[in-house]
Amino acid sequence: MSNDLKRKVTMDPSGFVLLADFVPSVVQEIRYYSTYNFIGDRIDGYEEPCALLTVEAARALKAVSSEVNVKGYRLKIFDAYRPAAAVKHFVMWGIEDLDLRMKPYFYPELEKQELFRQGYIASQSSHSRGSAVDLTLLDMKTGQEVDMGSPFDLFSEKSHPDSRAVTEEQFENRMFLQQAMVRNGFKPIDCEWWHFSLEDEPYPDVYFEFPVSSKYFKR
Repeated sequence: MSNDLKRKVTMDPSGFVLLADFVPSVVQEIRYYSTYNFIGDRIDGYEEPCALLTVEAARALKAVSSEVNVKGYRLKIFDAYRPAAAVKHFVMWGIEDLDLRMKPYFYPELEKQELFRQGYIASQSSHSRGSAVDLTLLDMKTGQEVDMGSPFDLFSEKSHPDSRAVTEEQFENRMFLQQAMVRNGFKPIDCEWWHFSLEDEPYPDVYFEFPVSSKYFKR
């Protein structure tokens, strides 16, 4: 059976939670709801600037949050569940859109087509399975993001977790985040220091299409 036939697509949000309800200490800056992202427009499917995750991923992230809180940090979330419509938006932008206005900020060294070839953008995203998260650390003393050597969604070799084009302190900051995530059941990828997905994800072959909204979780 092909991978395409194995995949299931659904609108059912019943296995998800609103992350802020589950981990109240997280800070959220949902970039694809805003216009400050690599496309420069709000992304399809983002109806509210809120992070959603599967119950299992949220539970694991709560453990990460508790661990880093003790060390003086909070988690800052850039993206979590990403609906299939958003991924389609990315793909169509890559194929058809000639707009390069955000290139200096997010992919200064690469052409748009290379973003797909090098794995920064995928036609099927693990985020759409609901157990992947893009995040960083906030220093609770300063209220500032911890210096990771490159900003979120900078599509560059400098953003690879093991890049040595950053300072030793920046590399150690990346490893601190990565080790906390791995200890609590997440796995990293090799091209983005901010991206992690739950190792034992509950829906490995399911892609969700419901929009990013808190309306599913109103009591």
